[in-house]
Parts: sequence; C-alpha cells; structure tokens
Amino acid sequence: MTQRRKFLINAPLGLLAATTAVRNDALAQDTPPPGAPPTFGATPAVGPEVSPATFAEAEKLMQMKMTPAQREMASSSWRVSLSSTMERRTGPRKVMLEPELAPATVWHPQAVAGAAAGKGRFVRSRAGASALPARDEDIAYATVAQLSRWIEARKLTSERLTRIYIDRIERHDGKLRSVITPTFEHALAQARQADREIAAGRYRGPLHGIPYGVKDLLDTAGIRTTWGAEPFRDRVPAKDSAVVARLNAAGAVLVAKLSLGAFALNDIWFGGQTMNPWLLEEGASGSSAGPGAATAAGLVAFSVGSETGGSIVSPSMRCGVTGLRPTYGRVPRTGAMTLCWSLDKLGPMTRSVEDAMLVLDAISGLDAGDVASVQSRLDFDAGAGVRGLKVGYFPGWMNEAPATDVDRAALERVKKLGMTAVPVSLPDWPYQSLNTVLFAEAAAAFEEITLDGRIDQLREQVPDAWPNLFRESRFLSAVDFVQADRLRRKVALEMARIFREVDLLLVPSLRDEMLTISNFTGHPSLTLRTGFVQVGQARSDWAPNPARPLPTFTPPRRVPHGVTLIGRLFDEGTIARAGMALEKDAGVAGERPPGF
Repeated sequence: MTQRRKFLINAPLGLLAATTAVRNDALAQDTPPPGAPPTFGATPAVGPEVSPATFAEAEKLMQMKMTPAQREMASSSWRVSLSSTMERRTGPRKVMLEPELAPATVWHPQAVAGAAAGKGRFVRSRAGASALPARDEDIAYATVAQLSRWIEARKLTSERLTRIYIDRIERHDGKLRSVITPTFEHALAQARQADREIAAGRYRGPLHGIPYGVKDLLDTAGIRTTWGAEPFRDRVPAKDSAVVARLNAAGAVLVAKLSLGAFALNDIWFGGQTMNPWLLEEGASGSSAGPGAATAAGLVAFSVGSETGGSIVSPSMRCGVTGLRPTYGRVPRTGAMTLCWSLDKLGPMTRSVEDAMLVLDAISGLDAGDVASVQSRLDFDAGAGVRGLKVGYFPGWMNEAPATDVDRAALERVKKLGMTAVPVSLPDWPYQSLNTVLFAEAAAAFEEITLDGRIDQLREQVPDAWPNLFRESRFLSAVDFVQADRLRRKVALEMARIFREVDLLLVPSLRDEMLTISNFTGHPSLTLRTGFVQVGQARSDWAPNPARPLPTFTPPRRVPHGVTLIGRLFDEGTIARAGMALEKDAGVAGERPPGF
C-alpha cells in the first residue's frame, strides 16, 4: 500500500467522517487517484502517544507558546506527521551511521573570504647550530628550531634526545598525568632509523629525529587511542591518522600519546586530572591538557593538540606555551576523533612561535579522508619585519576582565615595534547562540554511547560535563540549529569586514566572544606567553562546585600569561611574524616552570 493509503487507514475517525465521497471511494483502492501527489502527514502512525500536556512542557524548553487548540492538533497528528522522521534511529528500518561519515553540509570559511592556493614560500630562521649544552635539561627545553640544527649537524643524535625525553617523562609525569600511553620502544626504533638516515645523508627536514607527543584523539596504528574516555580506554586503531602519518614522513619520533579531557572536554580523563606544571594545585586546562603540560614541562619537544571552542588556546595560556590553531580546513582531521565536524581543528603546541610554524608546515594540506580539508598556500618568513602591520584591537575589551596588564603591555609593544594599533568593533550580538551548532553536532557524534548508556561510565557526571550536555542537546530545536548556522555566516561576514581594515587582531586570549566567534568563523589564532600574572586562587575549566572548593594562595602565585593574535583566513604567516616580534621583545618565552 502507498504511504497515502496507509495514512487514510490510520486517520482519526472524525477526520474520515468529514471527507468527501471521492476520498471515501479512494479507500477501496490500492492506489490513490491518478495525479494525487505525495504529501506531508501521510506516513504511518509510529512512536509513543503524546498529549497536549507533552507539548505544554516542551514549549518551556523551546521558549515558545502554543494555544490549547494548537497543542491539541499537534499532539493528535504528531505520530503521523513528524514521528517517522526519527525512524533512522528508532526503527523499524534503522540505519547505522559510521563514525567517519561526515555530514553532507560542510562549512567552508574560504567561501566567505577566499583562500590562496599554491606552494607558498616558507623561510625558517637562519641561525646555525650553536654549542650543545652540557646539561640534558637544557637540551630538553631547547626549541625545535635549535634541536633540528644540532641533529642536522650531527652534534646530537635522535636516540640520545629521545632518551632524554623518556627519562623526563618517567621522572616528572607522575605529578602531571599528561601521558596516557608512553610509546618508548616505538620511539627508540624511530629514533635509530632517523639517525641511520641522517648519517647516510638523507636528512628529511627540521622535524627529522625530533621527539613529540600527540593528543590521544589522533589514531596511531597498533597503539591505543583512548579519547581520554573510559569506554574507549582499550581502543587500538589499525591505521595512523593523517597528521601522525605526515609527522612520520617528516621523520619525527612519537614518544607519547598525551592526555585530553574525556571526549575533548576540559582536563579530567579516566586516569585523573592533568595538572599545570607552573601550579600543581590546578588543572592544566583543556581539552589539550596533556600537550600543554608536557610541552611546558619539557617532556616532549613539541605536541599536537586540537580545538573546537578553546582547547588549544586555554591550555596554552594556562601552561605558558605557544598554541597555533590553524584555519579550519588547513590541517586534515582524518583519523582524529570527531567532536564537531564543522568546528574541529588540529594544531601545534610548542615552546616558540617558529616551532609552531615548522610543525604546521609538515601537517598542512588536503587529505581525501576529510571533506573539509583544502589545499592552501602557507607563506612564512622568519626574518621578515613587522613594521607597518595594522593590528586591530577592541578598546573596551582591553580595559576589562579577562584582560590584564600583560595584555595592555602587549598592545603597547605592538606600537613600539612599528606596527599600527587600530581600534575595531563588532556588533553586540548573542554570539553564544552559535553554540547550538556545537551542541547539536557533538550530541550527534556521540549519539550511540549516549543512547546505550556507555556515556554514564565517564568519571565526570556534573551538569557541565558531556553526559548531561549530550542528553540535553537532544531537545534542541532543528529550526534553531539552522538559524544558528545562518547567524554563523552573518558573523563571518562581519569578520571579513574587519579584516579589510586590519592585518591581524590582538585580543585577550580568554575573551569568550572572540573564542566563540573565531572558532565558528574558522580564523587562525596564535597564543603566546608575553608575561606573568599573580593568582590568589587556582583556575578551573569547570563550573563552580561547592563540593570541590578550589585552592587559594597566600601570597599569590606567579604564573604565565599571554595574548592571542587572530589572523586572516589561511594567513598564519602574518600572525607568526607578529608573534615572533612580540615573543622576542617580551623576553619571557625561555623561563621554565620551577621543579621541572
């Protein structure tokens, strides 16, 4: 029977009594009259019965109002008109959606502002290999730019460097909990291979022989990749992610899989909380907690993190490292855990700005496994000047929390270095409304474990953790999702307007509006340490909880602080140039956390 005939058979008796004789005649037929089109509201009645009271309560979630008559109509027709749209997951014809399956609609920020293609020009700093330090600690804290010169000149072997980091992980990570899975034997094998290749004259480039760690949402063949979450703590993928494969091709040495908050939220995973090496009484911030802590404490030469809404920026700030969140689409996410298809980004976390660019150069580019990835131009010259660059800033933001004297000093440095500070503004819009997209996509990515209850295994079950948010997100309106998506384009056009006036933006790193805006529009950001502040209380990613009071300090503790530079789409080179100038002038990048 056709769907239309099924509707007529299941329609309410009152409705049937009111139909015309022609429609009654149609009941006796197996097919509708010729020329009758399909129609909404003509599917079989499925799903549970609902009442007007169901809609009255649901209206509170949606913040809308229906009349009693409208609720009556909606409740009596729901099982026919809309319940069938859930058949994909409720049956009888269920369809499984594979984890690697991306939505049909793909966010392409370059459609708003364009992206340059081609090879690009990449020039690293020209400093040669200086004398190798006598102490292993000083070698461990050296930048990738310097380590690579020593390795290329064969003043330092990859195997020795790898053993230095292995020793530091074994001695220090017990205090940090930044490593989920050490990969020491794997690393030593890679290091020995690198040394053989370099000795034979086959030097692959600045990452060859350099030990690193990746956030444990990037697949590694034959090495467990847990996503920081209890249900997946024994998960072992068969293939490397695209980023790990590219780092392998560059000759880098994987020494550890680093911690992340479960399913990429905050800094608590199944092994505990990852701590800040500068202040062990507080978490490292998340969700790239392990990359932030391990890089700051000199346990790896560099790391790779990910960001959806602040997960590179925040731990980079907290731990005092350099975090580069690339333009959305520049670095492929093939083989990485999906939290949000249209927001997730992978990027370097390092101890210098140039290091971040060296890593970005190795991991950028199109990959067929990520439908959002693009082939884009990367221009960078470590020796280029910054005089004349126009740096936008928001005057009101610089004079209120979370801005500090360190932020204001960075703006003054911009002027001192010959750049021009340009005041800019954005409309006063409800930017948090964009998070409808984040919550809906994240709940879709983890639908199965939410519905089958595995999400209940996560350690954190507080209101602001994923288990509750995934469940709540099932009640978001699809209409509001589309409207949020339209608002996203409107915001992207505003950012394009601003970048017609300036070359980059300088903003307080944790300013909520810009974290939200720039993640949704896909603009690149560079977070770097430019000073220190005093804190009298531990900081936390989590909502205040009276059951978990945060430690306080008398006298206050000294911790790193920095600013964030936002660049044009696919113009990481410009923010890196400005970042290198600020980094050099501030002169604080080399200071190390006490005790490490």
